[in-house]
Amino acid sequence: MPTEVILLYISSFILGSIIGSFLNVCIYRLPREESIVYPGSHCTSCKKSISFYHNIPILSYIFLKGKCSNCNSRISFIYPAVEVVSGLLFMATLWRFGLGLDTLFYLVFICGLIVITFVDLEHMIIPNVITYPGIIVGILYNALITNWALITNWQNSLDLASNFSFGILNFFELLNKIPILDSLFGVILGGGILLLIAYTYEIIKKRQGMGMGDVKLLALIGAFLGWQGVFFVIFLSSILGSLVGLSIIIARRGDLKYALPFGPFLSIAAIIYILTGGFKLFL
Repeated sequence: MPTEVILLYISSFILGSIIGSFLNVCIYRLPREESIVYPGSHCTSCKKSISFYHNIPILSYIFLKGKCSNCNSRISFIYPAVEVVSGLLFMATLWRFGLGLDTLFYLVFICGLIVITFVDLEHMIIPNVITYPGIIVGILYNALITNWALITNWQNSLDLASNFSFGILNFFELLNKIPILDSLFGVILGGGILLLIAYTYEIIKKRQGMGMGDVKLLALIGAFLGWQGVFFVIFLSSILGSLVGLSIIIARRGDLKYALPFGPFLSIAAIIYILTGGFKLFL
């Protein structure tokens, strides 16, 4: 591998870890409804501001041995974990798409999924401040990459209509050709499927089994990844959730009362889809 390519990947990891440091701020403050801008980085125990040389991603945690330099309180391992994960995902996305607008687009999406994952794990909530704007960003990007001439050109529209014949397979083929339609249908499909599952479970079990945050998250995933992404994410997240859930039940000797957030499984499945192309991985 050429030296410049190696340096590019190293740079992407460093950038990702720096962004991961900011994501840690979002993960901690968003559920507490605190500003992510002010005040600056500070110890959550003693509230003292953190010096810039104590705020270097990954390295500061190692040098400080996981403790605050002022009050000696323990720093959560989540902080360096998020920074490492962010760095690795930046490298993986660069490897998958190269330098370009697609890489930037998916990195924004992945950063949102990282925040959602760790917030949901700790607080069992999925912040609307990420899902709602995220859906808009996903739709706008797909609108940007859409060949609008295919829609606005009358002759092309006639050709599409003549070949469409309103069959279900033709419908999905049409979605694949027009990203903006794929994105809009992905939002409806993603949010609609989980909403149906949630209401069905509530009617049968007489209690809520899935929060609306998961519904909004899958709508967000649909906005970015379209209908194929929605089906893949539902498929893989269900498998991952079942495996982890069964493992917990076995470990707790049949205790079924443990609440398991589903958002992290949806997020992990979405990232896998981005990096592998989804079902193409199995073909």
